[in-house]
Amino acid sequence: MNSKEPRPHTGRRRNEAARRAILDAALGLLADADGAPVSVETIARAAGVGKQTLYRWWPSKGAVLLDALTDRAAQDVPVPDTGSLRRDLRALATATFRASQRPPAAPALRTLVREAARDPHLADLLRTFTESRRADLRRILQRGRDRGELPADRDVELLIDQFYGFFWYRFLLGHGPLDTPTAERITDSLLGWAGAAEGPQESSTAATASISTS
Repeated sequence: MNSKEPRPHTGRRRNEAARRAILDAALGLLADADGAPVSVETIARAAGVGKQTLYRWWPSKGAVLLDALTDRAAQDVPVPDTGSLRRDLRALATATFRASQRPPAAPALRTLVREAARDPHLADLLRTFTESRRADLRRILQRGRDRGELPADRDVELLIDQFYGFFWYRFLLGHGPLDTPTAERITDSLLGWAGAAEGPQESSTAATASISTS
C-alpha cells in the first residue's frame, strides 16, 4: 500500500506570520510616529515584507492601521460574557483601562487622536475604530437588558457615551487614574445598585453574605 503523509501547510503559516508582522509593525509605527507620516512603504519595510504582500490583505494604509488597532483591542479587551451585566461591564472597563496604560496601544491611540485633528482619513479611521468599541459595549448592555438586569427605559446609547466620554477624557487629559478601583466606580455609577438588577450569581452571593452576617 503506497500512502503519503500530508505535507504541512507551510505557506499558510508563512502568510499568517507575515500578516502578524504587518499588524505589529503598523501599530508600532503609529505609536512612535510623533508627527512623522506612516505610509504603506514604511509599514512594509518595518515588517520586512514587500508592498505587494501588504496589498494582498489591505487596500490602503488606513485599512492596515484600522485592522492593527482592532486586532490589538480584541486581544487586550475581549468581550466578556459572564451572565451578569455588572460583572461584564466591570471586566470590560478594567481591561479597557489597563490596555490604555500599556504600549503600543496607549501611544498609538494618542497619536491617532492628535493626527485625526488634521487628517480627514485618520479622522474617519478613528470614528470607525471607536464605533467598534461602542458596539462591544452595546452588546453587553443589550444582553443585560434581555436578561432583565437593565430597565427597558434606560438609554443604552447615553450609557455608552457616558462610559467612553469618561474614558477618553481621563485618557487624554490624564487628570485622574484609569485603574481597577476606577473601573469599579464607573460601573456602579453607570448602573447604580438601584438602577440595574443583579445577575443570578450576584443575587446568590449577596443573599449568602446577608445570611452569614445576620
